[in-house]
Amino acid sequence: MINEISFKMKGKTILITGANSGIGKEAAKELAKMGANLVIVCRNKERGEKAVKEIKSYSANEAVELYVCDLSKQTEIRDFARAFSSEHSRLDVLINNAGTVYMSYGETEEGIERTMAVNYFAPFLLTNLLLDMLIKSAPSRIINVASDAHFSGHIDLTDINSKKNWNPWRAYANSKLALVLFTYELARRLKDKGVTVNCLHPGAVRTNIWTHTGILRPFMMFASLFMKSPRKGAETIIYLASSQEVEHVTGKYFVNNKARPSSKESYDSDLAIKLWQLSMELTKLSV
Repeated sequence: MINEISFKMKGKTILITGANSGIGKEAAKELAKMGANLVIVCRNKERGEKAVKEIKSYSANEAVELYVCDLSKQTEIRDFARAFSSEHSRLDVLINNAGTVYMSYGETEEGIERTMAVNYFAPFLLTNLLLDMLIKSAPSRIINVASDAHFSGHIDLTDINSKKNWNPWRAYANSKLALVLFTYELARRLKDKGVTVNCLHPGAVRTNIWTHTGILRPFMMFASLFMKSPRKGAETIIYLASSQEVEHVTGKYFVNNKARPSSKESYDSDLAIKLWQLSMELTKLSV
C-alpha cells in the first residue's frame, strides 16, 4: 500500500502552509518521502530553511522549496500567490495548515482581528488566488486544518472580529468555524470541477501553539504532555492528501481518517454564503 501511494504521489506538487513545525512539518516530511514535489510556506526564513533541511534529510527528496510569507498580511499572500503561480505549472494538493491563537486583541493592517486573519482569512484568500491552478491541475485536493474548537464557535457577521465579547479562545473557535463553513461552501462551488475540499480536526496535539497561551502557559504546557505527538496529529492530513479512498470525497469533516459530523452551525449554507460575500469584501477579491 505504501509503495502504491508513493508511486501515485511522485510528480505531484503539494503546497503546505505553516510547515516549519508541529503537524505541518510532520505531514511535509511524510509527503516528501512519498516522492511529492513539496512547497512549504513559513513566516520566518531561518526556521523555514531549517525545516527544509530536516524534510530533505528525512525523506531523501531534494524537491522541497521554501517560500517566506506572513499570512497575517494580505499583501504578502498576494505576492506569494503571484510568485508561486509564475514559477509552477501545477498544484495538486493545497494544505491550509498554518494556525495560531493570539492572547491579546489586535488587528491587522486590513482591520481584521489577528487570529481570524491567520486562521480563516489567509486560507480564504490564498485558496481563491490559487483556484484556477488547482482546477487546471484536476484531479486536485484542498485540505483545511480546522479543529473541534469550532463546536463552541459562532459567526456574527456584524462583528466578525468578535470585538464585543473578545477572548482568545472565542476568537480561535470562531476562526475554525469560519474555516469549516468555507470548506463546505467551496466544495459546493467546485462541484464537478475535479477539485475536492475537505477539513479535519487533528486532535489535541503537542505543538508550539501552546507556548503562546500567556498566563495559562504553565498549565497548557503540562497538559500538552498528555496530547498526541505531532506525527500522530499529522496522520489525517497525510491521509486526505494521499489516499485513494478519498479521491472523490468532498465537503466533509474528518477526525482520525474518518468523516464525522461537524457543528450544527457549520451546515448553515445561508450563513456560509453571507460569510463568503463578507470575506470577498474584506480580502478585496470582489474588487
